[in-house]
Amino acid sequence: MTDLPGRRLLLVHAHPDDESINNGATMARYAAEGAGVTLVTCTLGEEGEVIPPELAHLAPDREDRLGDHRVGELAAAMKELGVADHRFLGGPGRYRDSGMMGVEQNHRPGAFWNTDVDDAAVHLVEIVRSVRPQVLVTYDPDGGYGHPDHIQTHRVAMRAAELAADPAYRPDLGPAHEIAKIYWNRVPRPVAEAAFGRLRAEDPGFPGFPGIAEVDDIPGVVDEALITTVIDGAGYAERKAAAMRAHATQIAVEGPYFALSNNLGQPLFTTEYYELVRGRSGASAGERETDLFAGVAGVAGVEGVQGVAGVEGGEDVEDVQGAER
Repeated sequence: MTDLPGRRLLLVHAHPDDESINNGATMARYAAEGAGVTLVTCTLGEEGEVIPPELAHLAPDREDRLGDHRVGELAAAMKELGVADHRFLGGPGRYRDSGMMGVEQNHRPGAFWNTDVDDAAVHLVEIVRSVRPQVLVTYDPDGGYGHPDHIQTHRVAMRAAELAADPAYRPDLGPAHEIAKIYWNRVPRPVAEAAFGRLRAEDPGFPGFPGIAEVDDIPGVVDEALITTVIDGAGYAERKAAAMRAHATQIAVEGPYFALSNNLGQPLFTTEYYELVRGRSGASAGERETDLFAGVAGVAGVEGVQGVAGVEGGEDVEDVQGAER
């Protein structure tokens, strides 16, 4: 434990590519600043749709080798972001991608959605007690957009944070550790609307995509009053874009925009937004945090309490797990 970095960030995601889309700039920034950045991915993304025709044979309804391929894509993406510590929950392939909500894959043996939360959480507890992060980033109770694996990731991450802090729970997994701050991925609606407005106003010569997505296609879009924390990742825009390009079976990147398998363009955000749901805000009253570690006791090298207008600060945030949004 004495060899651990002073700042330690843990991100828990459902599939390879979720991390780069949601948090790529944040991860690159903290890794470049010397913080410990650990990514835990819960499935291999075996049920994803494949964009490049030359890789279509990997799809689950053909050779069913997409998961193994996406392991390599994730490794390439983490190299672009400078993140050396990336793991799969319970080891690669322990839990399978469950597919979209309501499909038969939800109920197949080994599907993440079909797994007991406490059974899955034990693997994350072991990581938490080893890495001892001060900050955890994951999804809201809806998983951002209702995908079963994202919902399950939220449940497992929040449960593991609770269990890891309990000295009576599985002491064989290491000394108990309480995570100081927990965040959910967010996008403020006005920011998303403005970005889509710019996309629709692009010059006709822009290569773009055949169509444009809608604001509500973006996971985690909320009223801006819920945003507590803004991470400026503009200096890491190229790293984020490169990481997203590494997930070539799932993402097509065109300049400051990208598309998933639906081929509908959407903005590539390099400023990333969060809602603090557990822990003490490090922002001054009336401002938003600009550092995920702001206010964490005993952490050196944080930015302090500088922020941007928009939120009351300096108070403990009630645990809002399960709250209606």
